[in-house]
Amino acid sequence: MSFKYYSKNCEIRPIEQAVVSLERIEYTYGFGVYEAIRVSNGIVYFLEHHIERLLGSALIIGLEHNFSGEKLQKAVLDLVKITDEKTYNLKVLLIGGPKKEDAFLSILCFHPFFPDKKMYRDGVDLSVTYYERLYPHAKTLNMLQSYLSYRDARGKNCYDSALIDRNGCITEGTRTNFFTIKGNTIYTPRESQILLGVTRKAVLHVALQNGFTVEEKDIRPEDLKDYDGVFLTSTSSKIVPIRKVGDIVCPPTSEELKRLMKLFGDFLDESNGVL
Repeated sequence: MSFKYYSKNCEIRPIEQAVVSLERIEYTYGFGVYEAIRVSNGIVYFLEHHIERLLGSALIIGLEHNFSGEKLQKAVLDLVKITDEKTYNLKVLLIGGPKKEDAFLSILCFHPFFPDKKMYRDGVDLSVTYYERLYPHAKTLNMLQSYLSYRDARGKNCYDSALIDRNGCITEGTRTNFFTIKGNTIYTPRESQILLGVTRKAVLHVALQNGFTVEEKDIRPEDLKDYDGVFLTSTSSKIVPIRKVGDIVCPPTSEELKRLMKLFGDFLDESNGVL
């Protein structure tokens, strides 16, 4: 690990101290929530929204703690301030305990997997997994099925795996949000069934500001050919076109999708990390 420091309970510590006891049953049972936050050229992107979702995730699963949003934001910025590298991701882990005062917070820097430029040009392939997450709006450490699905996808040279629910509809990826587009209308799976990604929120904000419309809709793999394009979003990916979902070949990237990709790239360059 190339980073020298991490944050534990809002205090900066040497990275060598970033350990968790195997006796910590809440950690081994996955009683925790997390966020991945993008730092680019020293700018922390959409910090307020990530912290809001972290606290919301904790509330959904009943994880009590003593960390306020202001304290969390300061802890993130303190770590970024002493980190020499300029472009990386942060992982914020909030682990519960028997009592709220036993909850602890860790913030670590790491290098994520970024798409190659050709993926933005040619699109990526997704495998498929029939799976529904227990708490769709909570970003929790209950990640076994997502991990196995993502590992299977990577073994098939796929970028991610599309999750399909009991009704045969695509909901999201294991670590991405999923969309289709036709003309200037963007279609998203129903928000009640998905994790409301922060990058997703930013993309839809940019879209609505630039003449696109957004609709929730059931999206089935066999219908993908009827759209003008299919794409995913995530903190590390931004907007990436999708070429195939399982055996279904998706339409080539439309001009409107290319326009949205450029608009979002320009927004990231000009936003100073604020949404």
